[in-house]
Amino acid sequence: MTIDVRAGRSAASDIASARRVLTTEAEALTALAQSLGDDFGQAVERLASAPGRVIVTGMGKSGHVARKIAATLASTGRPAFFVHPGEASHGDLGMITADDAVVALSNSGETSELGDIVAYTRRFAIPLVAMTSRPGSALAQAADVALILPPIAEACPMGLAPTTSTTMMLALGDALAVALLERKNFSAADFKVFHPGGKLGTQLLKVGDLMHGGDSLPLVGSGAPMAEVILVMTAKSLGCAGVVGTDGALAGIITDGDLRRHMRADLLALAACDVMTKNPKTVPPNMLAAEAVRIMNAKSITSVFVVEDRVPVGVVHVHDCLRAGVA
Repeated sequence: MTIDVRAGRSAASDIASARRVLTTEAEALTALAQSLGDDFGQAVERLASAPGRVIVTGMGKSGHVARKIAATLASTGRPAFFVHPGEASHGDLGMITADDAVVALSNSGETSELGDIVAYTRRFAIPLVAMTSRPGSALAQAADVALILPPIAEACPMGLAPTTSTTMMLALGDALAVALLERKNFSAADFKVFHPGGKLGTQLLKVGDLMHGGDSLPLVGSGAPMAEVILVMTAKSLGCAGVVGTDGALAGIITDGDLRRHMRADLLALAACDVMTKNPKTVPPNMLAAEAVRIMNAKSITSVFVVEDRVPVGVVHVHDCLRAGVA
């Protein structure tokens, strides 16, 4: 089979095609948002109340979208995975339990490969949410909740290639995931548990993940002689020492810069409280590391103490953040 490639097609024509597709799909998403009603709330309730996982399934292009929806649900705190409808008919139905809920995608609602999964959910009273364009289809009629896509033409000029319909399914899957996320108050800390790698994981690093604590923490008493302070700073190699009072609270900080500013013959005769910078900038351990870097840059400092209830529990250096990829 040969495909005729039209010669002389201009870049302007290509751009016009692209704009037509994007405009059509944008209009479809607007129509989809306006069409949402009680059925969407019922679908969220079904997925939220299922004690097991969310099983997402679909065939062809709908199957590719279903995989992405399952991945998004899983990454935002709702355990989910994709089951291929063809494989389901040959044993993978055993992956679906009575505690699960199923989301089935089919633009026509008549995808024959979904038949065994649909029948399985009906036999074992497993909640079934459908995404389809046809309210009278077999899938929509069998489902507990049917999310009906508005009747928008495919962006393909022949109206055949799944384009607009799959875009709406993808967006509707995102809407379900975000609604479930917000319902359970899923936080950035929760998000980090499922995204430890890559740039996203780096953005979610907390100060407590990078700080030096325990025996690495350079601390001295307010009355400690400067000879002792210098030994502590040298041993801990963080370029600073925290000065604590009798109550254990952080009273000040001594940095390499403080030593240079007080460099004179009687330096070693001074006490830590004579040299320290009082009321230094501090951060809590649950602060995002990126925010700590912003503070250090704004204050032109290279390290900051981490405190809880005024008591130092760690110190984070800008180099620690840079090594972790936080900038």
